[in-house]
Amino acid sequence: MVSLADMWGVGDAYESYVGRWSRSVAAGFLAWLAVPAGRRWLDVGCGTGALSQTILNQCDPAEVTGIDTSDGFLGLARQQVQDNRAKFERADAALLPFPEATFDAVVSALALNFLPDRGSAMAEMRRVARPGGVVAAYVWDYAEGMQMMRRFWDAANAVDPAARELDEGHRFPLCQRGPLRQLFEASGLGSVEVTGIEVPTIFRDFDDLWTPFLGGQGPAPGYAVSLDADRREAIRNRLQDSLPAERDGSIRLTARAWAVRGTV
Repeated sequence: MVSLADMWGVGDAYESYVGRWSRSVAAGFLAWLAVPAGRRWLDVGCGTGALSQTILNQCDPAEVTGIDTSDGFLGLARQQVQDNRAKFERADAALLPFPEATFDAVVSALALNFLPDRGSAMAEMRRVARPGGVVAAYVWDYAEGMQMMRRFWDAANAVDPAARELDEGHRFPLCQRGPLRQLFEASGLGSVEVTGIEVPTIFRDFDDLWTPFLGGQGPAPGYAVSLDADRREAIRNRLQDSLPAERDGSIRLTARAWAVRGTV
């Protein structure tokens, strides 16, 4: 069952929350894939276009098609990605509106764990990939390596034990090395590999880290804005006390994503 806190739709709020860090991971992800230039790409669950833009910048594609179910995200993607090789369409990952063997690379960033029908989505991603093409994705390591979210949920769980039901580290066992490999192998993909990609997440000060949690986009911010002011303030204070602040007030954390790929 998808929680209301999983709802995504406000592109600017998403960008300040995790979009800015996803862009850093995207560069490492694409370097790892090493898809040759001139290929056709599909970005499944494209969100605000972070991965699509990085493909355009880094991979010299023939074209990039991004699909998402959020009109708000698609609107921001179209606004931010100004390249005639890119287009963005509203579509469901479990029912892709493309013929078989259309794309050389089918990729997804930070979306697999939120898909309600993951099996159908994987079958569709494989179907629209050309023989010899790559299907790949990355997701946050919610249980340990995505420190910003991990610190938030640790503080929330200490104040409110009911928070565990929304904690991505608890809810999404998929987002670990073994389960990702199993998902891709069960989808009939070959030569499956999984790797970790870690990037620095440097916040100017505590407000730079905390304010995006008030944007309502995703499980943690959705939970935060649902609380009464006293409980939210208790979590804020506990989180702030747990963080390693530098002398200038900045906070230096890291974010790890698990990346997985397989061939058709």
